[in-house]
Amino acid sequence: MRRRPGRRCAGTLAVLVTITGLLTACSGEDGGGGWSLPVLGPPDVDVDTPGLRAAKRSAGIDDCPATDDPPGESDLPALTLECFGGGPSVDLSRLRGPLVVSVWGAWCPPCREEMPHLAAFHDRFGEEVPILGIDVQDVQPDLVMSELEDSGATYPQLADPGGSIRGVGPFSGRLDVPFLVLLDDDGRVAHRQAVEIDSPDELRDLVEEHLGPLGTADAG
Repeated sequence: MRRRPGRRCAGTLAVLVTITGLLTACSGEDGGGGWSLPVLGPPDVDVDTPGLRAAKRSAGIDDCPATDDPPGESDLPALTLECFGGGPSVDLSRLRGPLVVSVWGAWCPPCREEMPHLAAFHDRFGEEVPILGIDVQDVQPDLVMSELEDSGATYPQLADPGGSIRGVGPFSGRLDVPFLVLLDDDGRVAHRQAVEIDSPDELRDLVEEHLGPLGTADAG
């Protein structure tokens, strides 16, 4: 099967965030007569409100995985992200596979288009190979929740409104989304790719190619 990269969303949001920061920040002259620009930090976004918790329960979205394993030799960075809509925060370096990590944003049309296919894979094969979403650089959590509800995606989600995963571990370099990481049972990255998934079978092919065959859930 040919895997098309799809229409990936790359630097547009980063540019908008940068421009917004430059327009709203207070600039002042430094000692050399130039202009000192602020260092932009993560936005102040609350992803664990009573409303989001209630919506998460209503949509049947799974809780984030417990990460009891030690960091070990994981390829994922030692970076802790909040669980979207409440639940345990997750240290990425403690995740073990087999696991599909899907990096996406509600502001990215291809991400929204592929989510029903990821949801269908999760419904069929999630007991064997779970999916974990990382919602990156979204600052309107209510819209994120609406996208999850509309797509029927019930796999758990981590929130990274500040884009802290950019440039670290398997997310280094240019991070186009949607972005897929397949993690093996040792916490190693078996595959990473900027790709828009077109069907549950396309994701199944990728998983079987890099993580091994899917068996017991195939009867579904």
